[in-house]
Amino acid sequence: MDLSRLVDRLDTELDTAAYADLDASANGLQIGPTTPGADDSGLDDTGEHTVTTDTPASDAPTTDVDHVAFAVDAATATAAAAAEAGADLLVTHHGVIWGGLDRVTGRVYDRVTAFTDAELALYVSHLPLDGHQTLGNAAGLADLLELEQRAPFGEIGPEYLGQRGLAPEPYTTDGLASLLEERLDHDGRGVQVLEFGPDEIERVAILTGSGADWLDEAVAAGADAFVTGEGKQQLYHEARESEITVFLAGHYATETFGVRALAERVDDWGLETTVVDHPTGL
Repeated sequence: MDLSRLVDRLDTELDTAAYADLDASANGLQIGPTTPGADDSGLDDTGEHTVTTDTPASDAPTTDVDHVAFAVDAATATAAAAAEAGADLLVTHHGVIWGGLDRVTGRVYDRVTAFTDAELALYVSHLPLDGHQTLGNAAGLADLLELEQRAPFGEIGPEYLGQRGLAPEPYTTDGLASLLEERLDHDGRGVQVLEFGPDEIERVAILTGSGADWLDEAVAAGADAFVTGEGKQQLYHEARESEITVFLAGHYATETFGVRALAERVDDWGLETTVVDHPTGL
């Protein structure tokens, strides 16, 4: 599949444009030899949607993508692993460009050249992949917890970054902590629990990664527990005073769901896929 067409398709699937004014990450194609939206040839390879652009297809650069790798982080290590696997494109949750790029020097230079030297493109989906209610990180974690009656959670402007729902059977604090310990990859560092809520956990709010700022929304939603990746110093007192239990299950560990789900979707599109797992323990 042509890179421009694949980027357009990913942008459509993830509703990337909806987060354009909400996210410091430069979502979409961050490193690559082509321009997103450059193909206006009509239907995609499966005939599912039409791409509209002002750039004539004859003038658009083309780069074939047969193999796509997926990882949580864009770093020299994940770029090297993707290149070794033979990928043409690496799709990540955390990219290289945040809030603009003034200079390509030092560590940024090393990361960028890890891609350019390997002729590897980079596509990034930060908040769009958090907020996607089917493929997103919170959606995947909600699947793991088998939550029912789900609703969007974690407002950011007109969009959402997480999910909330009801457990099919009440969890105990130890039971939920054990499930997260067993099923998430925290590189052996485990799950930290701020146990201030009820003995039985039925209503759960989820916002993966660094979600501490949404604790008050979890409390307002009537959640018994809030599951996120990492916390801040004040979170302890806020959770204690609000009588809610907080599970800090790891930033990396809670954000593997989105890239894995997206890899399955791209595999369905007929492309070879590889998931690069590089846990940080953080």
